[in-house]
Amino acid sequence: QVQLVESGGGLVQPGGSLRLSCAASGVTSDRYDLGWFRQAPGKEREGVSCIASIGGTTYYVDSVKGRFTISRDSAKNTIYLQMNNLKPEDTAVYSCATVICSPFGIRRLSYRGQGTQVTVSS
Repeated sequence: QVQLVESGGGLVQPGGSLRLSCAASGVTSDRYDLGWFRQAPGKEREGVSCIASIGGTTYYVDSVKGRFTISRDSAKNTIYLQMNNLKPEDTAVYSCATVICSPFGIRRLSYRGQGTQVTVSS
């Protein structure tokens, strides 16, 4: 059974940083493209970033480029999303998922975690 479990969310002031983790079980993280989505209240789900299983190709939505960094630790079967210079508009529930990842975009596939809340507020 595939499970994706996110952690690392919380409340942070504007300009602060958080690192989200997504631990995979039942699936080898480096055999799947994995990515992060977010959904704020009243808004559509948005693909934030992804990392490909082969070649390490990454994708970032324009609004987070230069601030967020996705990475993978194959030994821990985990991916991370380092989020710096956070803004109030980054407030959302962030979830990880198996995806198809290219430099041009991200498409969610079958498996998704429950999500972790990120709140950016002073």
